[in-house]
Amino acid sequence: MPRIPAVPAREAGPIWRLAYRMARSRFGEVPQPLSVGRNHKGVLRASMLHELIVERSLTVLPHGLRDLVVYRVATVLGCSWCVDFGTMKMRLVGLDTGRLAELDDYATSDAFDETERLALAYADAMTATPVTVTDEQVAELQRRLGRAGVVELTYLIALENLRARNNSALGIVDQGFSSSCAVAAARPRAQASAAG
Repeated sequence: MPRIPAVPAREAGPIWRLAYRMARSRFGEVPQPLSVGRNHKGVLRASMLHELIVERSLTVLPHGLRDLVVYRVATVLGCSWCVDFGTMKMRLVGLDTGRLAELDDYATSDAFDETERLALAYADAMTATPVTVTDEQVAELQRRLGRAGVVELTYLIALENLRARNNSALGIVDQGFSSSCAVAAARPRAQASAAG
């Protein structure tokens, strides 16, 4: 149960009821970051707009690498909602979620290539308090991903730190999105989006 109660659809207002309906259609149920965030329409509106713009701006890094580092940050920070939702997203686009079991051993696991290992170490360094990123890490990532790739990677890691810390502080926990029923409910919408 979140520390701040979710706003039910009947109290959300007409525009937000539509947003709830769209989210339920896409993901199988209304994500709690949306229904809890509805307690402050201005912050929620800004957050949703930001997420939409970021999603459309991610064009440099491979999708799998983006999802992998976001998932790593979620696990390091212990955001069960982010882990749950991230697993669903990876399954929907056909990524191998089985290798996530080896994520804590990414530095030595054959499940990850060298670029993934470097990006995961960078995610760990950025998520540490204080941040422990080195010049060498950035230089090596720039050689592999280019400048735009490093900027995109850095922004994604920072954004997931915000999401995970926000959800954890508000007591927003997993909703079962990674279960087969939530994935099945979301799959037709994701396939339609991929086809369009």
